[in-house]
Amino acid sequence: MIKLLTGLTLVAAFFSACGSDDGSPIAAQNWQGINIRVETRPSPPVAGMAEILVIATKPEGKPAYDLLVSLRTSDTDPWIQSIQDGHLGVYRRAAKLDVGERSTLQVKIQRGQEETVLYFPLKLSDQS
Repeated sequence: MIKLLTGLTLVAAFFSACGSDDGSPIAAQNWQGINIRVETRPSPPVAGMAEILVIATKPEGKPAYDLLVSLRTSDTDPWIQSIQDGHLGVYRRAAKLDVGERSTLQVKIQRGQEETVLYFPLKLSDQS
């Protein structure tokens, strides 16, 4: 019994360590029943160029691969279409991040004639 409890404690400690991140996760948003999640590379994001992943998942857990996703980090920038990664519901693009105006990722999602813009505030980490 003691071995089992020790093993469970070690597993719990391992998973809690895996889940801890230097930056807080970017909160997912929902549009037309599709869960929209954003990840950055590096994570947590730092000022400069970063790879942005937009992950779209339908309610039943299947990928939403029928979207047109564009990104920008400033109202003055043009929208840049992201690259769809197969039929995985993953859309990629590089974007310039910085404190202030460029610390909010704008994600434009189009599906047929419907479209919306979602705003994802990014907590930029210190590079040092």
